Amino acid sequence: MEYPKALKTSTHHAVCFTARPIVELKQRDKSKIESILAYGDRVLVGLNTGSLRIYRVNEPSEDAESARNGDQHDEQAAEPTTPKLKPADLLREEEKFSRRPVQQLAIIKEANILVSLSDNHVSIHDLQTYALQDKLEKTRGATAFAAASNIVKDPDTGIPSIVSSLAVAVKRKILLWTWQDGESTGEPSEVTLVASVKSLTWATATKIVAGTDPGFFIVDVESQEVKDINKPGGVGDTTGQAGTRFGAVSSSGMSYMGMGGWVPKPLATRLGEGEMLLAKDVNSLFIDTDGNAIEKRQVPWPSAPEYIAYSYPYMLALQPPAKGGLEVRNPDTLNLLQTIALPNANFVHVPQPNISLAHAGKGFLVASDRCIWRMGAQNYESQIDELVLNGRYDEAVSLLNMLEDTLLLDKEGRVREIMMLKAQGLFIMRKYREAMELFADAKAPPARVVAMYPKVIAGKLAAAESVKEDEPEAGLEETNGDKSHAETTDERPATATTVSTPVRSRMMGRFLASQKEKDSDTASIRSQTKDDAAESSAAKAKKVEAEQDRALEGDDLKVAVRALPLFLTQCRVQIKQYIDTDGKLRKPLPDPNDSQASEDYRPPWANFIQDDSPPAQIDWAARLLEVAQLVDTTLFRAYMLATPSLAGPLFRLPNFCDPDVVNEKLYETGRYADLIDFLHGKRLHRHALELLEKFGKNEADEEVSSALQGPQRTVGYLQQLPPEMIDLILEFAEWPLRTDPDLGMDIFLADTENAETLPRQQVLDFLQGIDVRLAVKYLEHIVEELNDLTPDFHQRLIDLFLERLKAGDFEDEGEKERWRDRLQTFLKTSANYNKARVLKQLPPEDPNYFESRAIVLSKMGQHKQALRIYVFQLKDYAKAEEYCNQTYLSTPQPISGTKSFTPSSALPASVDPEDAEPSIYHVLLSLYLAPPPPHQPNWPPALDLLSKHGARLPASTTLELVPPTLPVKELESYFHGRIRNANSVMNEERIVARLRAVEKAEVEASVLLGEGKVDAHGRRVPGGMNRRVVIDEDRHCAVCHKRFGGSAIRVYPDNSVVHSGCLRGSMGRKTTTTSGWR
Repeated sequence: MEYPKALKTSTHHAVCFTARPIVELKQRDKSKIESILAYGDRVLVGLNTGSLRIYRVNEPSEDAESARNGDQHDEQAAEPTTPKLKPADLLREEEKFSRRPVQQLAIIKEANILVSLSDNHVSIHDLQTYALQDKLEKTRGATAFAAASNIVKDPDTGIPSIVSSLAVAVKRKILLWTWQDGESTGEPSEVTLVASVKSLTWATATKIVAGTDPGFFIVDVESQEVKDINKPGGVGDTTGQAGTRFGAVSSSGMSYMGMGGWVPKPLATRLGEGEMLLAKDVNSLFIDTDGNAIEKRQVPWPSAPEYIAYSYPYMLALQPPAKGGLEVRNPDTLNLLQTIALPNANFVHVPQPNISLAHAGKGFLVASDRCIWRMGAQNYESQIDELVLNGRYDEAVSLLNMLEDTLLLDKEGRVREIMMLKAQGLFIMRKYREAMELFADAKAPPARVVAMYPKVIAGKLAAAESVKEDEPEAGLEETNGDKSHAETTDERPATATTVSTPVRSRMMGRFLASQKEKDSDTASIRSQTKDDAAESSAAKAKKVEAEQDRALEGDDLKVAVRALPLFLTQCRVQIKQYIDTDGKLRKPLPDPNDSQASEDYRPPWANFIQDDSPPAQIDWAARLLEVAQLVDTTLFRAYMLATPSLAGPLFRLPNFCDPDVVNEKLYETGRYADLIDFLHGKRLHRHALELLEKFGKNEADEEVSSALQGPQRTVGYLQQLPPEMIDLILEFAEWPLRTDPDLGMDIFLADTENAETLPRQQVLDFLQGIDVRLAVKYLEHIVEELNDLTPDFHQRLIDLFLERLKAGDFEDEGEKERWRDRLQTFLKTSANYNKARVLKQLPPEDPNYFESRAIVLSKMGQHKQALRIYVFQLKDYAKAEEYCNQTYLSTPQPISGTKSFTPSSALPASVDPEDAEPSIYHVLLSLYLAPPPPHQPNWPPALDLLSKHGARLPASTTLELVPPTLPVKELESYFHGRIRNANSVMNEERIVARLRAVEKAEVEASVLLGEGKVDAHGRRVPGGMNRRVVIDEDRHCAVCHKRFGGSAIRVYPDNSVVHSGCLRGSMGRKTTTTSGWR
């Protein structure tokens, strides 16, 4: 019987493996293949005759491989000059290897032995000569064995070694032999189970899974502990089987008794790291290496598999020959990826993987009675391309996640691209929210997502990508069945790092069709056998495509737009981590001239940028700013279309929105207040102020709200501008000041940092040009409230006061009086104006300015001139007295006993301290009693002054002014005041003397007795000159460290002791001065 050179495979949109026959028994050879073993380039074949054949597998040439793949179509091509290479060469045959069929083979390479199962015995053979070394008698009745090699560290020394294990199933027992670094460790150990063992599979170096008719067990070969492998118990499980042993024959298994006592064989295989698959009949269970069940659905096998295995990264199941072939499944999703028809195949052999490479076992063998096929794994990149091309994005992502990074060119990039393709498919299917969530997870470039929307949202990007023309063609290809798939497979490029638009269109079509008819295995089987169902499916697919070709508009557009912010808001948050709204990067890029900077450097935000140029040619900062502007502008458009209430918070905060787009949209919709907020945020202040002036003066053609009418909004806007924009502030502050001066002045008088830091000279000139009153109000604010001490401002305020008072432009006399009071108050409180200049400006003969002149003269220190104005011109004696009081209190007084502890001997005892010099009251008294001509003495105010302030008038000078004719009785109150003042001075000196005597006593006691410190026992510690220091034999000098003996000593205030001779040497080491010595 001859087999074809290349077998056809029934695939489910993926080609994972290709079958190539390498060993075919000739027709005259009546032998049957019972077992196979592959290692290196050798394949050992055990026959039913007991013979062992050794083959060497030849790698196919490139020409032969390309011809087998259909790359050579020229049937008239010339015959190759070199002879055709056989798939495998028979090197030798050991006819007397065994007397019975060779049922199982394995090698233990470290021990250089070959293990075989034949005639219910396990035998050990030499790996080189295949000669029998030992027939293990203890294995009589053996049904299966399992061999494994692992690297194990010694628990004591930590030195790694290779430990090989051989587990043999003999009825209910498991016998275990071990070899360490190729040397046998002695007699085998035994573990007994409850039933005959039908299969053995190593889970780890110390644990093995045993399959029996009553179920599966996991055995720890070190502790010999046996643990049942139970089914998981699900929530709401009412079958009563939760927690029972997996594989046990239940009431449903009684049907096996009607089948001649047939019970399905328990199957097991290791999967990825820390995971195993158990199978019995069509039931399956995933467990970890400790035997605990993993929550995972059943493998949807159409019938009970004959054999299961794992070839990285796929799960294999060999179906009975009459029901199918070799199934290749994804162990993550459990979906069927490929079915390979292999006539009469009955077992699979996966070579033991290399210890360090998880993918070393990707090539495996499948055998029937007469033929052995070598399964060649396709390139992983091409497998992923095939899945993507057929719209099976979940499968492609799952496969990428299972593969190691080193096996792919750009694993992360491929996963991201596939996720984006799936999201595009979901979008076309009108599943907008799911699509946006997937785009966000994939960190898709915003331009790619926005381009799927119409122009009202995408703007210029709306025409950047059009796939509508190719989608119907993709859908037709999907409905044409295997023929269409074969054609697309032939046309598909071998590798595809980027997906072009036509190819992406076909992907979308296949994905949409696959979503409408799920990839379940039963559905695929039904579709292969029922043509009418396929036709119905094709009709549905066309209907779906026609629905999806409908333009995105109306309510459907709003639904799509409401989902868009899910993606854009996440992009916005991530982008703001890298760039500010002014376009500056938060963290600078590395210098391209830096030797450490790579030409392939890509910043963290590279995923947001859709550009296939070399990284060195991309202006990353500029491109990121473009993306940020696209995200915010599109988000604004989406809000305005679907949820306008959310647009306000977006542009009130710092943003990257395109001002032209926002301005146009907000103006069209009449959202003028929001437009002003946006322009302020984008620092387009002139445009905003022009609109506010237009709306405030009610000059707009449109109807605006009352909140925008009038100067209120303009004033509030100008208050927010920084001082650097003073020219713009003054330009647009004029119309509010002329419309409502009090409100307009809030621009400059508000209690804000901006108002307080405006250029004051420029503001003052501007306000004076509008109205002097505004300038005075501003000057009073900066001088009195902001405490500006600039002399020019003080002088200018006085000048403006005088200018307005002289102009006389007042509504009534009361207003004029208020302005005069403000001038006088300022002249009193300020000291930073030019007194001489102001005095010249004040008319000397105008009664309205008499008091102002007096205030200025007082500031100049000319008190007598000021008092002459009060006494002779104003004739206001109360103000004159008040003036003297203020001057006396503000003038430093002569030294007296009431002011300090200075002894009274500083002055002659017979002289009153206050008689040292005349006071301001004496000046006023002299004006009353000895006025200059033509004025006459004024006795009533003079006597009143003597009675009130006699203590402050020196007797010697005061009595000289009193005429002899004045009765003494009139001076009675004056003398009483003088006597009381003298007595106060004397009494105060006496009190001070007594207080000093008390202070002296305390100081002397402290010197003699110390400060009265108490030790820990409550006893008083002697101090001062009364303290003691004990000198014993153990005490040393703090300087020379010698004993004191009978030498003279000196003691520090802290009781440290040194020799008298060491005193000078210790002065540099001690901070205490010599005043503490004794």
